[in-house]
Amino acid sequence: MEAFGIFATTIVVVTIIFIAKAVKAVPQGEKWTVERFGRYTRTLESGLNIIVPFIDSIGRKLTVMEQVLDVPAQTVITKDNAAVVADGVVFFRIDDAASAAYQVRNLEEAIVNLTTTNLRSVIGSMDLDDTLSNRSKINDVLMGIVDDATNPWGVKIVRIEIRDLKMEPELQKAMNMQMTAERKRRAQVLEATGKREAEILQAEGEKQAAILRAEGERQAAFLEAEAREREAKAEAEATRVVSEAIASGNIQAVQYFLGIKYVEALQQIGKADNSKLVLMPLEASGITGAVAGVTELVQQMGADNKALTSSSSGR
Repeated sequence: MEAFGIFATTIVVVTIIFIAKAVKAVPQGEKWTVERFGRYTRTLESGLNIIVPFIDSIGRKLTVMEQVLDVPAQTVITKDNAAVVADGVVFFRIDDAASAAYQVRNLEEAIVNLTTTNLRSVIGSMDLDDTLSNRSKINDVLMGIVDDATNPWGVKIVRIEIRDLKMEPELQKAMNMQMTAERKRRAQVLEATGKREAEILQAEGEKQAAILRAEGERQAAFLEAEAREREAKAEAEATRVVSEAIASGNIQAVQYFLGIKYVEALQQIGKADNSKLVLMPLEASGITGAVAGVTELVQQMGADNKALTSSSSGR
């Protein structure tokens, strides 16, 4: 009985050890490689897995979640020989656990060194101004290069970010002076542009004013010509009436015509620049007779019009 108890105990212990060796619980977010006599056979996914005890063994335990690596700061020389201190971070994940475990030694160190060397190459092919203003371009180019290089390792580079770019104090001071000069130049250009636009607007306003003045003068000349034309027509009509009256033997018409010319002549004498005082004999009866002739002429014309109207009505 004692021997049987020892045997049973041994069986239980061996069974427990066998089960412990055969059953493997892989945590979420990890993958384990299985080796049989030192050779890779398969990959265990997260969850409960069974292997052949004492024959199979766990090789590498890899995290397949996204991981972050710091790229140490380093001095990089740009294309125009400016020294820049750059550092960054690399985000990656393992897609093929077998390749990551057996294609490269010290995976994380290899990714950091690969990123560091290619960072020098990318920044070294760019000018300082492009380097400082195109971080996204550096990130994209660098990620493409590193991703292609790490693809055989079963690694996917998610993104690479340049964290900081620093310059030497002398170079920083020179860039600040250059920026100040550029801002002054832009201010001068803006001021000159503003003056030019103001002068253009002023010239345009003067042009419009000249056009309006010319238009007003043209309209005034047109109205003056029209007034002169009407005056000429009125004078011609008056001359015609007077001529008809003279032809009919009306002496008052002659007096009217002479009186008008007499008054116009006196007005011209009074408007002369060299005339300060004019002394001349003036016969008042001539003007009075002319005015009286005008009155009688008008009355006679009114009587003639009434007689003509009455004869037309009688017919």
